[in-house]
Amino acid sequence: MSVIRVTFGLPPGRMSEPAVTADAPPALEVADQLPQHLPALRRYARMLTGDATAADDLLQDCAERALSRARLWRPSGNLRAWLFTIMHNLHANHRRRAASRPPEAPIDEVPEPAWPAQQFESMAATQTLEAVSRLPSAQREVLLLVAVDGMAYSEVATVLNIPVGTVMSRLSRARDSLRKVSAD
Repeated sequence: MSVIRVTFGLPPGRMSEPAVTADAPPALEVADQLPQHLPALRRYARMLTGDATAADDLLQDCAERALSRARLWRPSGNLRAWLFTIMHNLHANHRRRAASRPPEAPIDEVPEPAWPAQQFESMAATQTLEAVSRLPSAQREVLLLVAVDGMAYSEVATVLNIPVGTVMSRLSRARDSLRKVSAD
């Protein structure tokens, strides 16, 4: 059996930490594999929230929740789907909490520029993002997970805890809505 040494922030030369065997507990596996999933999680958080700061907060909450509850992850399961499920549930909880509070106004609100975008691509991208943001949240979530993050329908069904047929239906409706907007 091979032995893997793990040093969490110990100074060089100080090796008093316990040895971790190749059959590492789920917490170490989650901590080891989490960084590779952060870019996809950040993209999904950004699309869910529409705000970079809120997305970073959601990502941090997701990473903290995953690490603090790593013992609940089953090594035989799909870590990526588990992480996206955590993010989805955190976002739903944040939305519910925000709906019960009065709206907050940012102190240093920056007004939108008074002139339109100069490039067609920029306008098209802005229109597409606006159209995506106007989709119902159930359709938007499915569209983002499939189109942006490249998840399989079965993975999306696992993340959102819905049947695969519902994933396909929501995705179809979202795509139809976007086609109608682009035709106008």
